[in-house]
Amino acid sequence: MSTPPTPVDDDPLARERAHLARSRAALRAMREDAESLDISDVTANWVNAQILERQIGERIKALADLSHTPLFFGRLDYLHAPGAEQAEGGEGERFYIGRRHVHDHDGDPMVIDWRAPVSQPFYRASKKAPMDIALRRRFGYTGGDLTAYEDEHLSDPAEAAAATSKLLQQEIERPRVGPMRDIVATIQPEQDEIVRSGLGGTVCVQGGPGTGKTAVGLHRVAYLLYAHRERLARTGTLVIGPNSSFLHYIEQVLPALGELAVQQATVDDLVSRTAEVRGTDDAAAAVIKGDARMAEVLRRAVYAHVSMPAEPVVVVRGSRRWRVPAYELEVIVRELLDRDIRYGAAREALPQRIAHAVLVQMEHSGEAPDDRVQDAVARNSAVKAAVKAIWPPVDPAKLVLRLLTDADFLAVHAEGVLTEDEQKTILWAKPVRSVKSAKWAPADAVLIDEANDLIQRTHSLGHVVLDEAQDLSPMQYRAVGRRCTTGSATVLGDLAQGTTPWATRSWDEALAHLGKTDGVIEELTAGFRVPTDVITYASRLLPHIAPGLTPVASVRENPGFFDVRAISGTAEVIAACEELLRREGSTGLIAADARIPALAEALAEAGIGCLAPGEETTAETRLTLVPASLAKGLEYDYVVLDEPRAVVDGEPDERTGLRRLYVSLTRAVSGLIVTHAAPLPAQLG
Repeated sequence: MSTPPTPVDDDPLARERAHLARSRAALRAMREDAESLDISDVTANWVNAQILERQIGERIKALADLSHTPLFFGRLDYLHAPGAEQAEGGEGERFYIGRRHVHDHDGDPMVIDWRAPVSQPFYRASKKAPMDIALRRRFGYTGGDLTAYEDEHLSDPAEAAAATSKLLQQEIERPRVGPMRDIVATIQPEQDEIVRSGLGGTVCVQGGPGTGKTAVGLHRVAYLLYAHRERLARTGTLVIGPNSSFLHYIEQVLPALGELAVQQATVDDLVSRTAEVRGTDDAAAAVIKGDARMAEVLRRAVYAHVSMPAEPVVVVRGSRRWRVPAYELEVIVRELLDRDIRYGAAREALPQRIAHAVLVQMEHSGEAPDDRVQDAVARNSAVKAAVKAIWPPVDPAKLVLRLLTDADFLAVHAEGVLTEDEQKTILWAKPVRSVKSAKWAPADAVLIDEANDLIQRTHSLGHVVLDEAQDLSPMQYRAVGRRCTTGSATVLGDLAQGTTPWATRSWDEALAHLGKTDGVIEELTAGFRVPTDVITYASRLLPHIAPGLTPVASVRENPGFFDVRAISGTAEVIAACEELLRREGSTGLIAADARIPALAEALAEAGIGCLAPGEETTAETRLTLVPASLAKGLEYDYVVLDEPRAVVDGEPDERTGLRRLYVSLTRAVSGLIVTHAAPLPAQLG
């Protein structure tokens, strides 16, 4: 007699909840196993013990069960057993797709990592190309509770192609509270192609506001760490962002995907290790210092320290004197120069080359010197003195300081590269006594970093992600590029959002400065974040700031809340904030930098607490006061944009101001209120 079906057997949702409960229990068991490991008998010394303890600690962190983060978000049911042309599924096999792999006590998988090959059809399969998938199921959650599911029968000819997934739309439009979250449940096919592209090649992603380019870049890092973990563990991975607020905003994405070892930095962080930045440049000087031509000026200045020998080198060993004539020394020096190796490496090679010339003479005289004799000759005082005179050491900071303070020195090395006016523009008005007392500007630190690389090779990482890349100067691209000379890069940006005087004009040009001319340029044009009405309004600026760029097309079903209000004073800006705070989610008040103090005072008088950009919202404080200069890359459910004309006027030129306005207009996820007492820029008409 058969057993009567239980409620769980009859209810698909109950069955899925039961699998979720079992999967969470299995994950807890995996974590407990890691916590109970005893390494006392397997480590040879304290160094090994510390390394193993750190690795186990990282493993325990990666196995954390975040109560409000779904353990799995999808399910794939395969049609057939694997074959030469089939995916990795088997007949009747079912896979739950999640952020990390979970297995039971027998080692059988309960949740498959989203990065595994068997998971790929979850993102790419369609009615036209089902990829051997019978059923794709998406799950809906409220908090950490599984509350809904949605099915697509991809291989059933009787079932019409589904419209946009409701659960997918809900996940995309879910209110943003706190830092940036991962998009692992909503990656689209065109995004997945970029995410899963190989480690060997550089990818440049042009994407307008809300196309998910930052998330794509971060998920690409997570995928590469999964697919090439050992290699990247040796060589390292780095995410570069425009400022610390942005990096704070995105810092939880990779840990949520189980990746804890990726470093984050700004370009200024990378280069400031060679010089403390305490000063600023005007725009004209910064543009010239950031020009790629400065690399040639620096190269000339570094190698100008090399002088051709005028005297022979005489090495005394015992009763014998060995003489290397000046002409032979000159041949050695010219050969080193022609090899195009780093200045410092050539300087280290020079005493060995001189010593080798001495050893040749010794051999011709009947002696049989070995490597120890050559090393001793290379350390001989006469050789060391000759090396110091011919190829003296160069301090990169002192070199750059001399270029910026000595007009004659700059003129010699910038001849035919920079005009006289350009040279005058970058020269410092006042002399500086020493490197330590110099007030270096950010562009100066990049020059010092370039000079340092001419002297000694910069360490290269396995993969670098460069976000908001459109704002970098050519010299900054070079600084990033030399940190991945033997690795690859993911470059993310939007030419329309370039808000520096030296903003990137084309991605081909940017890749050339990066040293990755073979990089592939991909374009994302589907907008998942910005509502239709908001992006349509902001796109009025595109013909004026980036002619020829494809406008973002919002794929969201919700057109969003959008209003433009003429006001008479700040009180109405505060009222707009109060109105939006009555809605669920985060709110950003974005304004020209000069307006921030007055708005902060008005908010305080109204009793409304506010956060600084990058700070995490809480249930009590959901309003962030954002200077327009820091808005790039951030997003809020609702935005009040104060005085567009002031945002434009706050920049050195109109095009940069309009680009800053475009950025500010496109930070909203669900709604935007534009308030203005001054007339709106004509380009928005």
